[in-house]
Amino acid sequence: MANLPKQFDSFNEARQKGFINAKELKESGKKMVGVFCTFTPVEIPMAAGATVVGVCGVSEEPIPDAEKVLPRNLCPLIKSSYGHAITDTCPYFYFSDLLIGETTCDGKKKMYEELAKVKPTYVMHLPNTAKGEFAYKLWKDEMIKLKDEVEKSLGVTITEDDIRAAIKDKNEERELLKEFYALGKLQPSALTGLELHNVLYQAGFKFDRAELKQSLRKVIDDMKERYEKGECPITKDKPRILITGSPIGGISEKIVKTLEDAGASVVAYELCGAIRSNDLLVDEENEDVYDALTQKYINIGCSCMMNNDHRIELLDRIIDEYNVDGVIDVVLQACHTFNIESYRVREFVTKEKNKPFMSLETDYSKSDTEQLRTRFEAFVEML
Repeated sequence: MANLPKQFDSFNEARQKGFINAKELKESGKKMVGVFCTFTPVEIPMAAGATVVGVCGVSEEPIPDAEKVLPRNLCPLIKSSYGHAITDTCPYFYFSDLLIGETTCDGKKKMYEELAKVKPTYVMHLPNTAKGEFAYKLWKDEMIKLKDEVEKSLGVTITEDDIRAAIKDKNEERELLKEFYALGKLQPSALTGLELHNVLYQAGFKFDRAELKQSLRKVIDDMKERYEKGECPITKDKPRILITGSPIGGISEKIVKTLEDAGASVVAYELCGAIRSNDLLVDEENEDVYDALTQKYINIGCSCMMNNDHRIELLDRIIDEYNVDGVIDVVLQACHTFNIESYRVREFVTKEKNKPFMSLETDYSKSDTEQLRTRFEAFVEML
C-alpha cells in the first residue's frame, strides 16, 4: 500500500512471523491460550500470565480438509478454523495450552466437539439474550467457572488483583484502538479502509503487551502527521462507507479493496474485531471484577443474541459520528444469525437513518470478486 508509514511494518511482521514468535514464546515457558470470539473475557487468561491470541480462521486453504468432517454448507470461518487445527497449519492452535470457545452459533458449538478431540478446549455457555437477571447471573457464573478452568489447565492461581491488572491493561489497549478508529471520523478519513482493517486484525498477533500499545500509539501519531501534511490517500469526494456484519478477516481484500477500487472510502467497521468488541470498556472502579467483566461482555451487540438492540444502538452512533453515506452488510455464507438480522439492519438504516443499504453473502473463495465489483460500482455510483 502506498504512503504507509514504516510503523505499519511492525503489524505486518507480527502476523508473518507468527510461528517463530509463538515458538519463542513457548520456549521461554510462557503459556498460550487460543480464543475464537470477542465474547471471551480475555482478561481472565491474561490474569493467569498467559498470552492470548485469536486462532487462525481466515484462509480457504484448510477448508477441504475440514470438509472431511464438517458439512460443506457451513460457515467458512468455522471450517477454516477447524481445518487449521487438524492440519497443524496454524501456530496459535499448535502452541496453545488451552482453547476457549463459547456457545454463540450452532456451527461453532458442534465444531468445538470435534476440536476437543485435537486440543484441550473449554466452552463457555453464553446466554441467548443480554436482558434479564437470569442471563446476567448465568454469564457471571461462567466468568467464575472460566477462572477455575484456566487455573486448573495452566497450573496457576488467579487473584482478583491479577484480574484488575489485566482489566486495566486491556482497557488501555481498547482506548488506543478507539482513538485509531476515530481517525475515520475525519473528512476525508485519515486512512484507507485496508489500512484500518489490517492494523485492527494484525494487532492481535503482537504478543508483547507494552510493544503492542507503543506500536498503536506510534501508528496513530504517524497517521495524524500524514493527514496534517496533506498526504492522506483519501479525497473528500469519495462516499463514506460503513461495513457491518460477519467477521471479514478471510475476505478483507475481496471486500474492502474491491470496494475502495470502485471509488468508496471505508471509514468504519461494525464487526467483531473492531468497534463492536471494543466500544465498551470494563469498569475499573467496580470492586466486583466478575460483575465488571459480565457487564462488559454480555452487552456486545452480536447477532447471536435475541433482540439484539445493542447492535442497532451502536450502528446509530457510528452512522452519525462517522458521517456515513452508505452501509454495506457483509454476511458469510451459512451465517444464519447475521443473515436473518440483516433485515432488521436494513429496515433501521433505510427507514430511520435514511441511508442507502446493501447486503451481500459470500465465502472465502475469490470466484465472486468480479460480481462484487459490479455491485460495488453500482452502489457507489448511486451515492
